[in-house]
Amino acid sequence: MERSKKKVLLWKKAIVHFALCFVMGFFTGFAPTGKSSSPIFSSQISPKNSPEQVEMLPQKQVTTTHANNVNRSLVVENPVPSPSRSKESEGVKLMETEAEAEAEAEEKEETNLVPRRLVIIVTPTSTRDKSQVVLLRRLANTIKLVSPPLLWIVVERKSDSDEVSELLRKTGIMYRHLVFKENFTDHEAELDHQRNVALKHIEHHRLSGIVHFAGVSNVYDLAFFDELRDIEVYGAWPVALLSANKQKVIIEGPVCDSSQVIGWHLKKLNNETDAKPPIHVSSFAFNSSILWDPERWGRPSSVQQTSQNSIKFVKQVVLEDETKLKGIPPEECSKIMLWSLRLPTRHSQLAALDSNIARRYK
Repeated sequence: MERSKKKVLLWKKAIVHFALCFVMGFFTGFAPTGKSSSPIFSSQISPKNSPEQVEMLPQKQVTTTHANNVNRSLVVENPVPSPSRSKESEGVKLMETEAEAEAEAEEKEETNLVPRRLVIIVTPTSTRDKSQVVLLRRLANTIKLVSPPLLWIVVERKSDSDEVSELLRKTGIMYRHLVFKENFTDHEAELDHQRNVALKHIEHHRLSGIVHFAGVSNVYDLAFFDELRDIEVYGAWPVALLSANKQKVIIEGPVCDSSQVIGWHLKKLNNETDAKPPIHVSSFAFNSSILWDPERWGRPSSVQQTSQNSIKFVKQVVLEDETKLKGIPPEECSKIMLWSLRLPTRHSQLAALDSNIARRYK
């Protein structure tokens, strides 16, 4: 009986132990699962996508993966140069050296460049000429093509018309419009007065440049203005005078040996001309500093102060100092680069009519 009781107790203990284990296993199946610590599962997941998995690895695997990552980073930072890449790098280096050489050459050229001189063009006008605005517009189209710096000084008698001022504003040229109030009966005296007004303005403001008197009917070769900038003190050149009614051309200007002036073309063929013949106002140019600093060019300042006629003073200086006079172009002044068209104006037509009437009644 005792033995049977012991067996029953053992079976009861076994059944209770089994039931407890079953219940514990049953409830643990419903509980949430934690992070897997299996090495096989963690090795299948990329460390880049899930860096938290690395923490679950054993100590040996962490050290090996860290070493592999270090080796990979070194390989990426210091790649082995392939032949194609080395050629490309050599080409890039050659291009960089060529660009540096070009930049150095440009810097040297900039340092050696000489700034261009200012060309000052003085143009008088006449209210008696009906085609004045048309001729000014044509001259403006020529001056537009000249490389800067250039200053165009236009002198006009005071009037109620704004045609000249409007024309100058639309040209896009750097200009100065001067106006005078005096009245003149002589056309040439009026033109000389306008030139004097411009010269006084240049002297007062000390505009440094090469001064040239351009008539509204002048026709130019564009290379002429480049030659003007090479003048140091004075310059002269031949001018072709073309008349509308007369079928002939008159040449006025210097006779040159290379760029040195040795004489002048004379209007007359006999010896009745003066020793210093008058020169055409458009056939010479001069450095504007002679107006306010004549001593710089070897001229006494008292002569300039006593002279009230600036244009006369300039003509006198040009004729006296032939050693400082440069012929343009330098090839013996043999090329005509300026033509002066003598177009009939209202004043000239009236003068011709008066002379014809006077001849008839003599």
